Amino acid sequence: MPELPEVEVTRQSFADRIAGAQIESIHMGKPLRWPVGHDVDALTGWRVGEVLRRGKYLWLPLSDSKGRQGGLLIHLGMSGSLAFGPQLAPAGIHDHFEMITNRGTLRLTDPRRFGAVIWGESMQSGVPAKLLAGLGLEPFDAELTGAYLHERLKGRKVAIKQALLAGDIVVGAGNIYACEALFRAGIDPRLAAGKLSKPRCEKLVQEIQGVLRQAVALGGSSLKDFKNAHGAQGHFQLSTQVYGRENQPCRICGTPIRRITQGQRSTFFCPSCQKR
Repeated sequence: MPELPEVEVTRQSFADRIAGAQIESIHMGKPLRWPVGHDVDALTGWRVGEVLRRGKYLWLPLSDSKGRQGGLLIHLGMSGSLAFGPQLAPAGIHDHFEMITNRGTLRLTDPRRFGAVIWGESMQSGVPAKLLAGLGLEPFDAELTGAYLHERLKGRKVAIKQALLAGDIVVGAGNIYACEALFRAGIDPRLAAGKLSKPRCEKLVQEIQGVLRQAVALGGSSLKDFKNAHGAQGHFQLSTQVYGRENQPCRICGTPIRRITQGQRSTFFCPSCQKR
């Protein structure tokens, strides 16, 4: 599943090129996870504003000559990707959304159709507001500190890895990035979240931010078929310390990396470097 770094890389790869573009037509393929909730033909002539990201969602703000405003909230689902360009190949069976503008075509390709394109008058109203309501802080928000994390983890008996994946405290620490951040912070992923001390919470926040910065800089992770809107793959998966390295020696101490299952997701960690 594309995580926050992949979504941010996608945004960066087309946001500046589509800003100010005028919609000429929108075409929908097979139904996605949720209905659009708007007559897409009525959006012809509207212009695209500055593309934003919230968690793993992209927001395409739209406005028309009469001053009306709204937008499309896009989620890439389990296997979706966006492409944008002046001359894309003919649409295939897995292309379920195309927005043709005077600057190029924005296309959502989603083989599993768990993605979504949803209309809203704003990010703070309608269906978009409901989908975004439970999201935690962005990883680079100034409010995200060790003290904040420590306070939010108080009393939680769930494993710290699961607490990070929940996304209600901080967004962006998906499976790969949670494994890597916990390794860098020296924290066993099985440790009860509420037992983390303030200093360890401070270290974990720093490592979450560091991992995500590195992932964005490397274009995200392309474990299967992720590509940005230019069609380029990411390379973070080539530099992981623990993720995907079961039984291989830890790059720090040489102990074989272990893999366990937590919440139906694979967790990779070093049993020597990471302490409870």
